[in-house]
Amino acid sequence: MSYTFDELKEDVAAGRIDTVLACQVDMQGRLMGKRFHAQFFVDGAWKETHSCNYLLATDIEMETVPGYRATSWEKGYGDYTMKPDLSTLRRIPWLEGTALVLCDVLDHHTHEEVAHSPRAILKKQVARLEAMGLKAYMASELEFFLFDQSYDDARHSGYRDLQLASGYNEDYHIFQTTKEEDVMRAIRNGLQGAGIPVENSKGEASAGQEEINVRYADALTMADRHAIIKNGCKEIAWSRGKAITFLAKWNYSAAGSSSHIHQSLWSLDGKSSKFYDEGGKYGMSEMMRHYVAGLLTHASEITYFLAPYINSYKRFMAGTFAPTKAVWSKDNRTAGYRLCGEDTKAIRIECRVGGSDLNPYLAFAALIAAGISGIENKMELEAPFVGDAYGGKDVREIPRTLRDATVALSESKMLRAALGDDVVEHYARAARWEQEEYDRRVTDWEVARGFERA
Repeated sequence: MSYTFDELKEDVAAGRIDTVLACQVDMQGRLMGKRFHAQFFVDGAWKETHSCNYLLATDIEMETVPGYRATSWEKGYGDYTMKPDLSTLRRIPWLEGTALVLCDVLDHHTHEEVAHSPRAILKKQVARLEAMGLKAYMASELEFFLFDQSYDDARHSGYRDLQLASGYNEDYHIFQTTKEEDVMRAIRNGLQGAGIPVENSKGEASAGQEEINVRYADALTMADRHAIIKNGCKEIAWSRGKAITFLAKWNYSAAGSSSHIHQSLWSLDGKSSKFYDEGGKYGMSEMMRHYVAGLLTHASEITYFLAPYINSYKRFMAGTFAPTKAVWSKDNRTAGYRLCGEDTKAIRIECRVGGSDLNPYLAFAALIAAGISGIENKMELEAPFVGDAYGGKDVREIPRTLRDATVALSESKMLRAALGDDVVEHYARAARWEQEEYDRRVTDWEVARGFERA
């Protein structure tokens, strides 16, 4: 399902493609870039283009955040170079006459990759694995809520009285999801046409909640797919007068939306699972045991990259299928890390901590870094948790607030060694800014609670 540069040139010459989206991925995991006239792109812009370096130093509202070393008003907010990675080139079926390519972000002067750009962060961890003769395969499930209003209508209403696409829990519910097929079929077929192999969609555990699943791939390819999936789902819903949210917890009474991440290590040629050992307990190899031990040992340190916003932590509630404990267990959805494919070559570990609001490049990179630490230090894996992890006593907990996760990130020797001090400081600043912004806001809940009674 690959789409080559030569095929793009043919499509441009034949008038089938007239627009190329050249996109980088920002700190929030969103696509940012330019719409090129296709002829200009194939004539030369495929080599490089430019963007303001503030794109990797803003918050979710595109505010120019103070306190970053990499860029600031004092430094003038100069340019980065965007280098199209032509291996990511694809047609976008849901946008007329449009192709898309993802770009690496380079320093404007040295043309070295910008270390704190999400794609570069993940590529660095992939390279570490390759030096060990290993390749990570990952699959990220994505959950979201579908609303009958458009984005404009939702905004004009102040995000109140929103109408979900269904009125009841639709987990695996065929009749209810039949009513939503106008959007969900378009998403499945659109992503498939964009070179992203779709497995299925399904109703999820709350009214209006959906899940889309695509085939696993190497870590970088999967992260690229993940970013395009989120953007595509929004565009397709918008085109039909609907709205989708990937907010981790959009409503107190509804389930949260997750991005469960399945991961395994294989030989570089992809033919031999390094996680599977026919004679190992549960089919787990020694390497897998060390890798999972690394995930657990560094669970608090990597949580920010799995839960990057204030809202992310509202999802971690007992009895909601979102975990509260960073323990591993066999096929147990109450644990933060679930062993899947026991005693088969498909054996893998599923991280259930991440919300649908995560940046896939950062999440994958953090997980790989923690796993490598476990392998390099031959960490011993604790026994699997048995039973209801929500009620587990004296077991490792997922940080309960962004404030706690930020401290763990900032103090992580493992992440500083794996990602670099500057990268950790850059994202710790992003985390602190998110907290600072929230701390000074007055919410509807506070006013309603205390207006008369305070």
